[in-house]
Amino acid sequence: MTSRTRPAVVAVAALLVAAATGCTEGSAPGGDAPAPGLSAGQPATGRTAAPPAAPSAAPGGASAAAGFTLVASGDVLPHDSIIRRAAQDAGGDGYDFGPMLAGVKSVVAPADLAICHMETVYGKEGGPYTGYPAFKSPPEVATALKATGYDSCSTASNHTLDDGAAGLRRTLDALDAAGIRHAGSARTAEEAARPTLMKAGSATVAQLAYTYDTNGYPLPEGQPWAVQLLDERKVIADARAARAAGADVVVVSVHWGTEWQTGADERQLSLGRALTASMSDGRPDVDLIIGTHAHVPQAYEKVNGTWVVYGMGDQIAGDMINHEGAFDPRGNQGTLGRFTFAPPEKPGARWEVTKAEFVPQWFDTGRGRVVNLGAAGGGDPRHSSIRETIRQVVLGRGADKDGLTMGK
Repeated sequence: MTSRTRPAVVAVAALLVAAATGCTEGSAPGGDAPAPGLSAGQPATGRTAAPPAAPSAAPGGASAAAGFTLVASGDVLPHDSIIRRAAQDAGGDGYDFGPMLAGVKSVVAPADLAICHMETVYGKEGGPYTGYPAFKSPPEVATALKATGYDSCSTASNHTLDDGAAGLRRTLDALDAAGIRHAGSARTAEEAARPTLMKAGSATVAQLAYTYDTNGYPLPEGQPWAVQLLDERKVIADARAARAAGADVVVVSVHWGTEWQTGADERQLSLGRALTASMSDGRPDVDLIIGTHAHVPQAYEKVNGTWVVYGMGDQIAGDMINHEGAFDPRGNQGTLGRFTFAPPEKPGARWEVTKAEFVPQWFDTGRGRVVNLGAAGGGDPRHSSIRETIRQVVLGRGADKDGLTMGK
């Protein structure tokens, strides 16, 4: 592994290391550091789809309620080596991230609703593109995500403001152009005020997304709504607003936790308890929580009757360097969560998860490919040991006793 320093003000790069070392690739990084001074608790929300269509009518005039499957995955984090691989896969003409993701298409594409986490922002068409510490990824990432089968991405992370308001805007523009919905950042106050609503089966699903911080970058001047920051009261208020806007199921994507720690930290545990305990009219306000940021897989757990994934791990990333400055293979491990929702048995009740699965995955940095370890055969001796490592972490809080199984 080689150093990935950029010709910038290296002396100030140390300001970023404490907050984002887990996003590094190779040896000690350099580059521009973010300006300090972000104030926590600024409100923001996502976007909305067109008004959902009414459920199809069954013979005799009754509504035919159809369940759905939802798949969610972890951090898409294009380091310099990932960008180079995409250029190579494109044969010298642009960037092609499709081959990297092809290994999980069999899981993502069949889902009724598939959600990714787009951790970084996109650079200008034609570049320059950069990895850590201030990421600017090729917009072709969005095209590959769509081709893989993703319908929506959370865009709230500690890197959302790596290139300021312009980078945020470019990212959402590119996702829009690719036909991918998004939640967690916004270009206008009006966009921020509306939840992201999508159809899956006969349900209307809301995706809300939040981040614990933006690496010290302040919110753009006059745009306190640009990035949705994590606050318990705000999440609950937004979930209730989404329900009022027509959401049958509310999914919360949260960028949280402690990097390189496989165990959920106290804030994750306490916030998970609070969000899943919140109810309105006898119905939970939140139906599923999907966590990202730690760069390693974390446990799944059913809390107050609601599934919480504390950390999905990384889906795409280069060779990852931990806080001790050492290569840590866990940084290329992750899971896809697959949840089957069934319609409520009576009006006003919640949509229940009738089947919960995790699919272990691994990014092979040597080949530049995501591997579905749930379906992988025995050709590579590394697969079984990595799969078992992930399995033990995922089930570490007893999720198997609540029915969580490993899928393919």
